[in-house]
This record gives sequence, C-alpha cells and structure tokens, in this order.
Amino acid sequence: MTQYMLSVHYDPKAPEMTPEDQQKAFKQVDKVNADLQKAGAWVFGGGLHPPEIATVVRTAGGETVTTDGPFAETKEQLGGFWVIEAADLDAALEWAAKCSVACMGPVEVRPFQDE
Repeated sequence: MTQYMLSVHYDPKAPEMTPEDQQKAFKQVDKVNADLQKAGAWVFGGGLHPPEIATVVRTAGGETVTTDGPFAETKEQLGGFWVIEAADLDAALEWAAKCSVACMGPVEVRPFQDE
C-alpha cells in the first residue's frame, strides 16, 4: 500500500461558507472519515486554522528567525489534509473525489516518496 496526502485548498478570497454550509461540510467530512477508517485506508487527517496565524521558522548560518503569516505568497493555502493508504493512484483519486464532495472544495492528491 502507498500512502497519499489528500490536501484541501483554502482560498481566502472565496466567499465564506454560510453557517449552514459549514455544518453540512463538517457532517460530510465526518462521514468520509468514518468511511476511510472502516475501509482501513485512514492514517491521519485534520483541518488547519487560517494561514494568517501561521509562524514561519527559518534557520540559516546558525540563526533562527520566526516571522508571522504564511510562508507562501499565493492565493490558495493548505486548509486541511488526509493521509491515507491506497493500493494505487486510482484508489487514492476515488477517495479524493469523496473528500472533495464532503469538504465542498478542491483536493490535491500526492503520493509520499518511497523510503
């Protein structure tokens, strides 16, 4: 089995979900999480706070510097993720489709590098 990261993208410029849509997404994600666990594909998953509260740590020349805010200056940031085990990319993509419907947003699929 290969491990894949299914990452949920967060676009701060996208319209905010209504409280009703948020509750719907939470329930849908809970169901997908249960389905992943039941199938034995679940490794780990979680949602993240907004990127504005991130702290970036850089170390160079023996000095460590921390700065506020997200590392990447992009329109989309990582909003949450799942780590799953799947037999192959096609199986991971099937789970990603279910995750995308559940969280009502795009999900990127990337395999972990072989050790």
